[in-house]
Amino acid sequence: MAAIISCHYCTFPATTKVFRPINPFRFPSASSHAYFRRFGTRCSTNKQHPFDLQNKQKGRSFSFKECAVSIALAVGLVTGVPGLDWWSNAYAAEPVFSDLSVLISGPPIKDPGALLRYALPINNKAIREVQKPLEDITDSLKVAGVKALDSVERNVRQSSRALKQGKTLIVSGLAESKKEHGVELLNKLETGMDELQQIVEDRNRDAVAPKQKELLQYVGGVEEDMVDGFPYEVPEEYQSMPLLKGRATVDMKVKVKDNPNLDECVFRIVLDGYNAPVTAGNFVDLVKRRFYDGMEIQRADGFVVQTGDPEGPAEGFIDPSTEKTRTIPLEIMVDGEKAPVYGATLEELGIYKAQTRLPFNAFGTMAMARDEFEDNSASSQVFWLLKESELTPSNANILDGRYAVFGYVTENEDFLADLKVGDVIESIEVVSGLDNLVNPSYKIAG
Repeated sequence: MAAIISCHYCTFPATTKVFRPINPFRFPSASSHAYFRRFGTRCSTNKQHPFDLQNKQKGRSFSFKECAVSIALAVGLVTGVPGLDWWSNAYAAEPVFSDLSVLISGPPIKDPGALLRYALPINNKAIREVQKPLEDITDSLKVAGVKALDSVERNVRQSSRALKQGKTLIVSGLAESKKEHGVELLNKLETGMDELQQIVEDRNRDAVAPKQKELLQYVGGVEEDMVDGFPYEVPEEYQSMPLLKGRATVDMKVKVKDNPNLDECVFRIVLDGYNAPVTAGNFVDLVKRRFYDGMEIQRADGFVVQTGDPEGPAEGFIDPSTEKTRTIPLEIMVDGEKAPVYGATLEELGIYKAQTRLPFNAFGTMAMARDEFEDNSASSQVFWLLKESELTPSNANILDGRYAVFGYVTENEDFLADLKVGDVIESIEVVSGLDNLVNPSYKIAG
C-alpha cells in the first residue's frame, strides 16, 4: 500500500525490532533514534532497507544527509524556526500569502465547508466580508449558555451591514451566465439574515447553528456563481488526462463490520477540481469505472483511513487501454497562486512555509497516497485524515505541501473514526458535478 509518510533510513543494532508507531507524527524530544521510532512507518536492521511502501520491495540506502534534512525540516515545521535556511536559500522562491489572509487570520479553519468556500478561485472582498462574520458564529457558539448570543448578534449585524453596503459589488462580481441565480441567492441571504437576527432576539440558541449553515450555503452558492469558467490552463503534458474542471460531489457508502452501533454509513465528499483538477479528475474517473466498489478499507489506525490498493501485484489502477499503471503528478495549489505546482513538494521548491489552498485542517481531509520518494507515483490509493488541526496545524506539519489534497468529507465525517480494516466500500456514486469531468477514460471501451 502506498505510504502517506515514512522515515528516511536509519541503522539500529541487530537486536532492534521493527517499529510500527500508532501516531507517526509524534515528534522527537530526545534522540534521533526516538525520532525515527516515532516518525517513521518502518525502520529495519539492514543497512540497506527494503522500503515497504506498497507491499513491494523498493530498496534505498540510508543517507546521513537525508536524515539531517528530515530532522531539520521537522524541527522547523514544529517550532517555526527556519532550520533549513542553508538549504532553502538555494531557491529563489518566497512564500506566497493571499490577499484574504487578513480576512481569515486567526485559529486554523477546521470546518470543511468553510475551507471549500475560501478555496474558491474568486477575488471579491465584498462577499468575503459578508462570509467572515457568519463563519465566526461557530466560535461565538463555543461560549456557554445564552451569553453566546451576544457575540452572535454582533456577528449577524456585521454580516448584514456588509451585505447592504457591498451588494452592488457582489452582484458585479457574478459571472454573467450565472447572475440571475446569484441574485436569487443574495435575496434569500438577505431574508435569512433578518430571520437569524430574530432568532437571536428571541434568545433561541438552538436555532442559531442550523440557520447559520443555511446562510453559509447561500454564501457559498453566490461565490460559486462568481467563477466564470475554469480559471487556468492545466500543463500540456496532463491535458489529456481525466480532469475535473470545477467541483463534484460523491456519496461513499461503507458497510461496517463488527460494530453493533453502526451497520453502514454514507459519507458525502466534495471534490475540488479548481485546486486539484488532475487529482480529482483521476478519482472521479475511477469512481465511474466502479474501481472502488467492493474494495475493503485497508488501513484504519486512528490517524488515517486508507484504501485503493487493488488485489494482485498492481500498485494502482491498470488502465486497460494501455495495460500500464496510470499514475498522476503531485499537484498542490499554493495560496495566492493562480495555478497548482506539479511534480514537486513545496519543501523541494524551497517554499515549505507557504500556505496550501486545501490544507490538512479538517477531520476527513481527503488526499492521494503515493511513494514517499517518488512525487509523481500516485494512482488510486486515497486516504482521509482523522486528526484535527490542533495536532496537525496548517503549514506546521509534514502533510501540507507533500501530499495532494483534493476534497473534504462534508457529511458524517465523524464516523470515519469508526471504520476498521475489512469494512467494505459498497459503492461510490457521483451525485453532482459529473459534467465538470473532461477526458473521461471510463467511456472508452474496455
